[in-house]
Amino acid sequence: MAPLDPERDRAILDATMELLSEVGYDRMSVDQIAKRARASKATIYRRWAGKPELVVDVICRRFDMDAPPGQDTGSLRGDLASIFAGLCEAVERKHTVVIGLSSTLVSNQELARTLRAHMPTKNLGDVRALVERAVERGELGAPVDAARLFAVAEALVWHRMIFTGPPFGAEFVAESVDGVLMPVVTAWSKG
Repeated sequence: MAPLDPERDRAILDATMELLSEVGYDRMSVDQIAKRARASKATIYRRWAGKPELVVDVICRRFDMDAPPGQDTGSLRGDLASIFAGLCEAVERKHTVVIGLSSTLVSNQELARTLRAHMPTKNLGDVRALVERAVERGELGAPVDAARLFAVAEALVWHRMIFTGPPFGAEFVAESVDGVLMPVVTAWSKG
């Protein structure tokens, strides 16, 4: 990727994010992005190979893919609820773009392949820390895979987002933690 003036870069990424929210991926064009960002198409194409790469850059830069920071609440349930509530908040803040992109990622294989190829590795340090604390407190018999646990939590949030929609209130957090995450993590630590 060619270097770009940070202000120009930000204007292009902002315009892309705005258009994704307003018209969605399929109806958005590089021409529209250039016009909104007051940039030339040549400037955009010097930095990004095309619309898929530009959108993936927006996703990777603007969507926090890491596990949200959690609190040490003194219990496994409290720690899980803290991280899960943070995940819900992060997804809900970006729900307009997320919904539009989720359906596009299913139908547009070029965008899905580009995203998979450039997706940064998630930082799951807080999830690992909550598992370690639970083992130290005797709440879990053995450590469990933090990535696997976070994947289940994400699946719950995405399912809710796509099929029933937000809000993600305290009731949803409690149902998810008590009805799914606690039983799953407890079973995994025994198995």
